[in-house]
Amino acid sequence: MALHLGDTAPDFQADTSAGPITFHDWAGDSWVVFFSHPADFTPVCTTELGRVGQLKDEWARRGVKPIALSVDSVEDHARWKPEIESYNSTTVDYPIIADPDKRIAELYDMIHPGEGDTSSVRSVFVIDPAKKIRLTMTYPKSTGRNFLEVLRVVDALQEGDRGECSTPVDWQPGDKVVVPPTMSTEDAKLKFDDVQEFFPYLRTARLKAQ
Repeated sequence: MALHLGDTAPDFQADTSAGPITFHDWAGDSWVVFFSHPADFTPVCTTELGRVGQLKDEWARRGVKPIALSVDSVEDHARWKPEIESYNSTTVDYPIIADPDKRIAELYDMIHPGEGDTSSVRSVFVIDPAKKIRLTMTYPKSTGRNFLEVLRVVDALQEGDRGECSTPVDWQPGDKVVVPPTMSTEDAKLKFDDVQEFFPYLRTARLKAQ
């Protein structure tokens, strides 16, 4: 099943390290970062799941719930979790989905046989409170993800939603945003602060303080 930006994230029921969940009910009105990892007791995954735990306060500040998945069992997750926490000096209190039959991994197209086996690759889905998929990323199994970039993307999406605008290359919170090309400069000056026009199609601005 190929999923695209703007699609509704498929719902599912699953056992997790935090107990059984129905995905949409568990997500509630929060943003979700749903990410898969190839297998428990593997080195890169150990660093990644620990990093997500270290960023607990950052997820919470943005109203984001992280949730992980691998094709291993709840029992494996429970045995592995103390090692993740020990190596990364953190706690892992977000759910890790057990998907031994690969049902959810296949639902979200996380299985890439060309990678050499049928474990899930390093996929990331950012899902908004309306359950719409807003971003997808897939890394090779050999490369650990940059979760600071995932946080930056969430910031950019939330800023864009709040201001009905776009964000430019390398945007960080506090930087100027991009005025939609469909909006006139006159209207932009009513909606935004510090509007600067470089070309008719490229204007930057700041969101008005709330």
